Amino acid sequence: MEDLFQVGIITSMHGVRGEVKVFPTTDDLARFKELQSVILDMGKEKKHLEIEGVKFFKNMVILKFKGIDNRNDAEQYRKKSLYVTRENAVKLKEDEYFIADLIGLSVLSDEGEDLGELVEVLQTGANDVYVLHKEGSSDILLPAIKDCVREVDLQGGRMVVHLLAGLREINGR
Repeated sequence: MEDLFQVGIITSMHGVRGEVKVFPTTDDLARFKELQSVILDMGKEKKHLEIEGVKFFKNMVILKFKGIDNRNDAEQYRKKSLYVTRENAVKLKEDEYFIADLIGLSVLSDEGEDLGELVEVLQTGANDVYVLHKEGSSDILLPAIKDCVREVDLQGGRMVVHLLAGLREINGR
């Protein structure tokens, strides 16, 4: 299981005082108000940054980091991802999972058929869609709804699903 979760990507600078614009990759923008620090992925190293200020502008989050006080200092962080640790991640409700924890699960039908591995989660407006991949077969796009997802066992590394009538045929096209 992943221990770091992406919460945003720095897209550009904001003003001259070292603030950065962040495109959020989390569902809840308000969570940034509660964060005290983030982890910046610099490629070869990860850097802990303390958050000094948070503002919101349209669909973006404006962050001010402690010790970054001008535009030039912040410029090196452009296009870098921001992460939080599992302990600082959003608390999940029952039957909610982090996408990073679902990727790689082996998927079985409720009839015992091996459907492959969950390789991607597509986030649509209505519900997520799980992409199931099995070598030699067409990928199956499975809606992440209660009618389809019967059991998720993160410890066991598997998921049991029900394929609705016609789902396999639609995916075979």
